[in-house]
Amino acid sequence: MRALTLALALAACGAGGPAVAATYVFEADLNGANEASPNASPGFGYSRLYLDTDAHTLRITAEFQDLIGNTTAAHVHGPTAAPGAGVAAVATQTPSFVGFPLGVTAGNWDHTFDTTQTSTWNLTFINNNGGTPLGAEAALLVALEQGRAYFNIHTEVFPGGEIRGFYAAAVPEPGVWALLIAGFGLAGAALRRRAVGASA
Repeated sequence: MRALTLALALAACGAGGPAVAATYVFEADLNGANEASPNASPGFGYSRLYLDTDAHTLRITAEFQDLIGNTTAAHVHGPTAAPGAGVAAVATQTPSFVGFPLGVTAGNWDHTFDTTQTSTWNLTFINNNGGTPLGAEAALLVALEQGRAYFNIHTEVFPGGEIRGFYAAAVPEPGVWALLIAGFGLAGAALRRRAVGASA
């Protein structure tokens, strides 16, 4: 009975909505030192990636500044052979992300893709992962969780990439922490009630 009470309390912890469980969040710091051939670019940036495997959406944000060259393209690449190192083919949309600021040395960008659409992906990445967009979605998630996917900004001066960063799991947002704490509180309350009932 105690196990059932605990299970119910933990289930209540997740009652905040299935989107929390299905949304994976990753972030990357972008700089020249992170490139496969490190460079001395003063450029830097940040990217955040949200992959929702229930809604089948991929939201990517990026901000960057102080690049030496004007931007020519930006992509997510993966998977590399090893976490946090090496190079990989483009996994996402080519020749560059739709709406990504090109011909500039600073900017920001925010776009949400439908992962069921072929246009979200590099066709080769689809073909290498089951031949479907959802196969590509699943493969990207694995690469992200293993630290083998990176965001790369290419420029005229550095065609192979001026700044990049490998994605890592983001620290939970304050709302997620609040949900977890509330869930632990419910579990503790349920156990206390059970202990009081057993001693009566």
